[in-house]
Amino acid sequence: MYLAPLNYDRYFRKVFSDLGIAKRFLEDFFDTDIESIESLSLKHKVTDAAAGVEFDFRCKMGGQTVIIDMQQWWKRDIVKRFYLYHTLNTALQLETLPEKSIDLSDNKRKDIKDYDQIVPVITLIWMADDMMDYKEDFVSFTMTPEIVSDFIRDKTLWHDRNVIDLLEKREQLLSVLNNKTRQLDFLQKNKLIYAFQKNIVRNKKFKKYFRWFELAELSRDKDNTQEDFDKYMDDPALAEVIRRISKEFLRTEDYEYIEDYEKFTIQVKRFEKVIREEGIELGIEKGIEKGIDIGIELGVEREKGRKKEEERDKVREAFRNGFTVPMISGIMKLGVGEVEEILREGGLI
Repeated sequence: MYLAPLNYDRYFRKVFSDLGIAKRFLEDFFDTDIESIESLSLKHKVTDAAAGVEFDFRCKMGGQTVIIDMQQWWKRDIVKRFYLYHTLNTALQLETLPEKSIDLSDNKRKDIKDYDQIVPVITLIWMADDMMDYKEDFVSFTMTPEIVSDFIRDKTLWHDRNVIDLLEKREQLLSVLNNKTRQLDFLQKNKLIYAFQKNIVRNKKFKKYFRWFELAELSRDKDNTQEDFDKYMDDPALAEVIRRISKEFLRTEDYEYIEDYEKFTIQVKRFEKVIREEGIELGIEKGIEKGIDIGIELGVEREKGRKKEEERDKVREAFRNGFTVPMISGIMKLGVGEVEEILREGGLI
């Protein structure tokens, strides 16, 4: 082993504690230039009961606060947990939020927090294994007006072939999205992003961030060699990453840590496999009402998918046998638009 696995917590933090490396990675990922970057506290007590939270990496770049967290294996709470981290990072700005004075009557003044100084938060979750059923390199979530999602999900509207109506609706929504009254656009500047290492390496898109994730993936191979990483040495930032986790700086405790981490990872994945397999069986037998585990949900979804595909096959077979779209719609209890969509996907209309 020439390099320690970048995806292991200890080495992930060792690398990104260097602000120069962090700056270059963020510039490559967001395809932007960062004028300045500063590290922020990683550990916080957030309740009187001493509950705390710890970030893998937290910094402020330009006018935004950024969290980077690395996930080595599957965890069911990944969405809610990082939504909490994401919102907490906004709340933590109260610690350093400046105050402003407001003039009152009788020559009195009142000092209050200047909430106008709150900056947007970007939370980037680096997923080493889990792809969350996505095929894209990454998926970004922002807060947008609900009317936008309603527009996308309106099947009736999209089945209507009147392009003029669609364009008019789009213009209406753009006016809602572009409304900056009272800094409404602040909400859309906050982002929660899931980046999928395995997808990025597989998709091989010509993006600046590709080499970072490819290097991380190669470093996971226990038998990696120096030659595996020679192609990165022309980049000063990546060369520094390699230097920080190369065997030259590994001590006996590092090898023990890596071995223990690998054993723990294997145990976790074995446990996940058993839970998923048992949950799939239980989910098919008992349905979603009794589902309290991700495996149950997976089982139910798999069964739903199978039944849905059977339904689609029946629609296509009926059409081939001379049934009209309205007839199929009535028999199958499906909307005319749904029947037409199934037939279009099957190349039948």
